[in-house]
Amino acid sequence: MGAHKHIERTIGAWIASRYRSAAEIGLGNNEVAARAIAAAGSRVICTDIRQPKECPGVPFAIDDVFSPDETLYDGVEVIYSIRPAVEMVPALIALARSLDCDLIVYHLGFESYGNGGEIIDCGVILHRYHRGQKPSKSVF
Repeated sequence: MGAHKHIERTIGAWIASRYRSAAEIGLGNNEVAARAIAAAGSRVICTDIRQPKECPGVPFAIDDVFSPDETLYDGVEVIYSIRPAVEMVPALIALARSLDCDLIVYHLGFESYGNGGEIIDCGVILHRYHRGQKPSKSVF
């Protein structure tokens, strides 16, 4: 299980170094990336279709990416998802387009969606499926 935590800490650190606000979709019961983002001073909200067992200190809301409440994501610069089911990716892309924010996905193994998006190697392989037009701290 330690390898998964390393993956999520790496993702969280990479996101926190580039964005001031983030949303994790499909949190499940693993808030390691979200905690890393919050610890670095960035704002983060997590969503899933079910309440996690525990999630103290990490803002959480129940939401369905296939019918999202976009008000939950106001001001978010990046949406990210760690090991989502591949059928979630089109809905994630649609939400990122609607919100005009980046979409970063970490897939299980060598999975990808469509053309795989822009590949980012931050120590783990990430896929950027949408790039928002709003500036983030990564351009400053």
